[in-house]
Amino acid sequence: MTKQHKQKALDTLNTEWLAKELSLKSVATNGVPGEGNPDAEIVFVGEGPGKDEDEQGRPFVGAAGKFLTELIESIGLRRQDVFIANIIKHRAPGNRDPLPVEIEEYVPWLNKQIEIIQPKIIVTLGRFSMEHFLGDGLSISKIHGEPKRVVIKRSGLPAGRQVILPMYHPAAALYRGDLRPVLHEDFAKIPKVLELINQAGTLAIDPEVAEAAAQQTLL
Repeated sequence: MTKQHKQKALDTLNTEWLAKELSLKSVATNGVPGEGNPDAEIVFVGEGPGKDEDEQGRPFVGAAGKFLTELIESIGLRRQDVFIANIIKHRAPGNRDPLPVEIEEYVPWLNKQIEIIQPKIIVTLGRFSMEHFLGDGLSISKIHGEPKRVVIKRSGLPAGRQVILPMYHPAAALYRGDLRPVLHEDFAKIPKVLELINQAGTLAIDPEVAEAAAQQTLL
């Protein structure tokens, strides 16, 4: 699928889902589907829109978004080079955590976006995004910055092995200054992991390769 076809498919998908009567739609100002390169190699997935995102209908445009932009630029990329989205596409009241039933309601939208884009790396930002792709029972403090390989079933396509790179949410660094260098270090691993994936010519990444990427990042 060409970049133009992917953009058209994303536009159609978002129009369809924005018209649905989703549980948080009535309490939100705008839907926030996500934005960026429809043919991106890297997709960033956060939790849900905040106040600024709700007002503008765009993801990561507040203080946390500015830090995310800084992190993306630190590895030689721009926001328009990647795709940025959230699991929840409407702001929850008071920025509360999304409920399990709400996540279940919205994830088909996100999953279809990923199916269209077919990124080589999905960078999860925060606990909720991490748990969606890697399952419950994991501690982000223990696995952040470690590439993981999971199997994702895509409708109409063969099952594919997807690289997931879990990280702290940029908003966490606004309250904990000690997480800023951690996020910068984790982001520095992205180019190396991407290089290894491209060398292999596949979305798969072996555990040994993942470990090598993690170890070689700061060299």
